[in-house]
Amino acid sequence: MNSRPDVPADAPAGDAPRPYRSYVYAYPHKTAYRALPDRPALASLWAREPKDALSLYAHIPFCEVRCGFCNLFTRIGAPDELSTRYLDALERQATAVREALGDASPVRFATAAFGGGTPTFLTAGELERLCDIAEERMGADLRAVPLSVETSPTTATADRLAVLAGRGATRLSIGVQSFVEAEARAAVRPQRRADVEAALGRIRDTGVPVLNIDLIYGIDGQTEASWRVSLDAALAWRPEELYLYPLYVRPLTGLGRLQDPAAADREWDGQRLRLYRQGRDHLLAHGYEQVSMRMFRRTDAGPAGPGDHACQTDGMIGLGCGARSYTSSLHYSFDYAVDMRQVRGIIDRYTETRDFSRAEVGRRVDGDEARRRHLLQSLLQAEGMPLAGYEERFGSSPFEDFGAELARFERLGWLDAEAPEGLLRLSPEGLAYSDGLGPVLFSPAVRAAMAAYEPK
Repeated sequence: MNSRPDVPADAPAGDAPRPYRSYVYAYPHKTAYRALPDRPALASLWAREPKDALSLYAHIPFCEVRCGFCNLFTRIGAPDELSTRYLDALERQATAVREALGDASPVRFATAAFGGGTPTFLTAGELERLCDIAEERMGADLRAVPLSVETSPTTATADRLAVLAGRGATRLSIGVQSFVEAEARAAVRPQRRADVEAALGRIRDTGVPVLNIDLIYGIDGQTEASWRVSLDAALAWRPEELYLYPLYVRPLTGLGRLQDPAAADREWDGQRLRLYRQGRDHLLAHGYEQVSMRMFRRTDAGPAGPGDHACQTDGMIGLGCGARSYTSSLHYSFDYAVDMRQVRGIIDRYTETRDFSRAEVGRRVDGDEARRRHLLQSLLQAEGMPLAGYEERFGSSPFEDFGAELARFERLGWLDAEAPEGLLRLSPEGLAYSDGLGPVLFSPAVRAAMAAYEPK
């Protein structure tokens, strides 16, 4: 029995890092990026890169409302024809990037996504233009590859959804967060459940093969019973995918201003772990498989696409001022901010930019950093990492390169002792601690850069 009254019975113990340190979805984290003094030309960055299985991402930084937990690069509304000017700049950027990719070797996009912000904040006509930019300027065949688009209950209108379905969207992802209206208000995301259900009905009417619903656990006032209400409401639509996100309270967000950051203490960690496990087990019992800590896919859902893009090794082209691009040795983007005034200023500068031929902000990712990224992004997937692929790429074993970290994970029970030979895989408990495990693999240099970053 736990004798410490201030620590919940299911809180982490021993030398385990806290389970919710940082949402890890890419490495290095964007707060480790800095201005690139040499401003390298995109043509030189991509000259020797393989370009036959690229990922294309277009970022639309507009929302009808900013949720209290949101620290994404987004602003409320687009006054004075800002969306038109933004798409003008996006088209200029796409033209410059495609020119930089050249034609010396095959250029092919294996996957595409529109994110934000809320891409469906754009009108139906503007969404048509966004698809035209992807196809005519970048050369992406949107009807031949998986195309994922994010939407919201308010903006998932029939005319917008019809455009996306007609242009080849294979996945529509809607951020519901909670079907309980009181919880939505607590997360500074006011919405009516009837409107959410109506939006889900319109999405299903499009016939787009994959519906994803995002839910959040750890909201103030949320209980196991109310969490079950949201889980069951989502399951009623039989979505092909479900994402379960832990709530984070970050600096400069709406909730970050309302709450003391110290509220993210061990008691909250314990609550989120309980809700996570409840959600995971509930979905597994209803015919879903776990893909990562956050992602669950219905076992009878068809394949999302050809699957020949690998995030560990293939490049990504990001269009828009909140997007990132990845080559094998440099990750780059534009400036990043959370504060609304700063975001508006960055968007305004983006729309005024004429020369998109150089990388402005980023971080080198080679040598040790490339190893860390490959291990981290592979290990955080439930399927794990084949050792042979790592060894072929780097000429060494991850146990040689990260022996201390992997030994610690094994000691904590986070590695799957029953994984097939040649496969490094997290245990169910290891997946539960993904947001604590991931930052352990950050390099000292990246940690120092993140610590020195001043939120703006």
